[in-house]
Amino acid sequence: MRAIAFFATVCVAILVTSQSQAQDAAAGEKVFAKCKACHVVDKDTNKIGPSLNGVIGRTAGTHPGFKYSKPMTEAGASGVKWDEATLTDYLRDPKAKIKGTKMAFAGLKKDEDLANVIAYLKQFSK
Repeated sequence: MRAIAFFATVCVAILVTSQSQAQDAAAGEKVFAKCKACHVVDKDTNKIGPSLNGVIGRTAGTHPGFKYSKPMTEAGASGVKWDEATLTDYLRDPKAKIKGTKMAFAGLKKDEDLANVIAYLKQFSK
């Protein structure tokens, strides 16, 4: 009986946690405003940073026509691909995830902002 009660408690905790991390692309667009000075997402154009159009599933450091830092190209060569988990880690603290990256952004600290900006980026995946 205790095992069933424990299992039910764990299931409820997982459900509550996953609902609190619901992704909202419209809210993510507002978070992305912090990124617009350097990145474009709605077209395949590089600015100070690479285009983020189609970033989900892309190998790190590989967008054509952008000059990446050596650490970023090395990350891609070692197999880093931009998926939800990798983007979450990177966007939380870019310099900790890929030491030597030239991205100057300090990171997003709120889990909700991270989930929402990734939902926004997903809309522009190829």
